[in-house]
Amino acid sequence: MWVRVQASGADISSFCGREFCVPWRKGALDENRTYMKKLKTAVVGVGSLGRHHLRWLSKLDNSELIGLYDIDRERAGEFAAEYGVMAFDSLDALAEQVEAASIVVTTSAHFEVASRLLEKGIHCLIEKPITQKLEESTRLQEIADETGVKVTVGQIERFNPAVKSLDGLDVRPSFIEAHRLAAFDPRGTDVAVVLDLMIHDIDLALMFVQSEVADIQASAVAVISDQVDIANARLTFENGAVANLTASRISLRPMRKLRIFQKSGYYSLDLAAKQADLYRLAEPGEKAEGMRLPLGKSGKDIIYSKKEDSGQDMLGAELESFLDAIINDTPVAVSVADASEALRVALKIERIGLESIATMMGEKPS
Repeated sequence: MWVRVQASGADISSFCGREFCVPWRKGALDENRTYMKKLKTAVVGVGSLGRHHLRWLSKLDNSELIGLYDIDRERAGEFAAEYGVMAFDSLDALAEQVEAASIVVTTSAHFEVASRLLEKGIHCLIEKPITQKLEESTRLQEIADETGVKVTVGQIERFNPAVKSLDGLDVRPSFIEAHRLAAFDPRGTDVAVVLDLMIHDIDLALMFVQSEVADIQASAVAVISDQVDIANARLTFENGAVANLTASRISLRPMRKLRIFQKSGYYSLDLAAKQADLYRLAEPGEKAEGMRLPLGKSGKDIIYSKKEDSGQDMLGAELESFLDAIINDTPVAVSVADASEALRVALKIERIGLESIATMMGEKPS
């Protein structure tokens, strides 16, 4: 293992103000200095999304990018040359050299790749959805428990500055409205729009409401693929909260918005712009930052504040959080349990949606 050192002091004047890497040995470094541990990392799958994982893992302070693996050997070689890292010829070879990996392959390959790496003691970040089947995600958790490694899932909207702007607020939704509309992209047709897009909003709804889903109603339309292209779902939670979610991958104008309504508060999140408009009822005598809006004759005030994009890159924050959880042995931001529950809800929405499509087509649901 290697650590990065920020050099200072006359004794190493030739390195002053520079960073350099030294091998870690217990007791070998000055206890009065702060050293950044760097994990040896790799990316499995360097397609349109995987190449962004590669870029971030090559420059994060807590990552030492060792290499990559892709079934397209030519593409793997090109990216390996660009970043000056290894292009592994197998997952086994990769596992011998690294400590953590981003798995950015097609959803159908998530379980096979993740299970092989977890069995070899490699910490894994798996792009969403975690797997195609619930039993596969359950097995991944079992393997992780057996080998003592960490697993997280790329529910990246949790790192959206608009979502992070609600940190510290008392968020108790009564009603959530979400719209996630995107243009058609052939790369996403291996899964239905529910698993491709809506699962982000399912995850956010589950995170905000913090209650079990009691009922699911859904409808869907297949327009230009054999899968669900447009879907709407209404989730009713045991605590009475409701989430109405709409996702489409054949929209002319993209949109990613989520609104939260609750007693004494309304939060409008523009996930695409990474901005949030926050409205809440002021407590009696409260002095708070933001614009105060008188609420008619009630004598009460609404406090309004706008949260602009902080400029933080979501993928960079997600990867850094994952590696920090490994280094500090703290919980990951999105657990297998979190991802599995989002998958369970998504699969049920998809099944109901397919049944509604079959009914509209005059076919008998399978």
